[in-house]
Amino acid sequence: MTTETPSTSASTENRLAARQWVDAFNARDDEGEADARTADYIGHAPDSMHLPALDSEAWVAFLGAFVEGFPDLHLEVQDTVADEEMNAQRILFTGTHTGHFRGLPPTGRKVRFSGLEISRMIDGKAAEHWFQMGTLTMFEQLGLRVVPGPRLLPRLMTAPLMKLSKKWRR
Repeated sequence: MTTETPSTSASTENRLAARQWVDAFNARDDEGEADARTADYIGHAPDSMHLPALDSEAWVAFLGAFVEGFPDLHLEVQDTVADEEMNAQRILFTGTHTGHFRGLPPTGRKVRFSGLEISRMIDGKAAEHWFQMGTLTMFEQLGLRVVPGPRLLPRLMTAPLMKLSKKWRR
């Protein structure tokens, strides 16, 4: 009688590979983080950031801005779902703003915000990566407030007046 060792499924391998990618980031293991991506890796930042697709070099620069502003930035994988091609993770970001970040001098404030990441995996490496982050939450925790732009401000100011005028006309 022979027994065969069951092979690890591709979905399990993708889940583990994606977690190792996060672990490499947390350890500031640049080589391990790079090894988790394919040579032709492409990252897609949230549309609100107005960034082009990120190749490996641009991805490293993107991460570098976060690490400069939040040297203790830590990612905690809270949930993971994977199949043979894709991996999705819900991630909690925590850190302290002790360095310059996107033009903002250090505030010493702690941040805690959520993110979602979806990666297309090839041979246990991230080939393409989409991510969303709670940047509004992060900026509010840093003491910043979102102020409406010049096109939205008049509409926000006149909307309550329009509602009142409709009531008065009745």
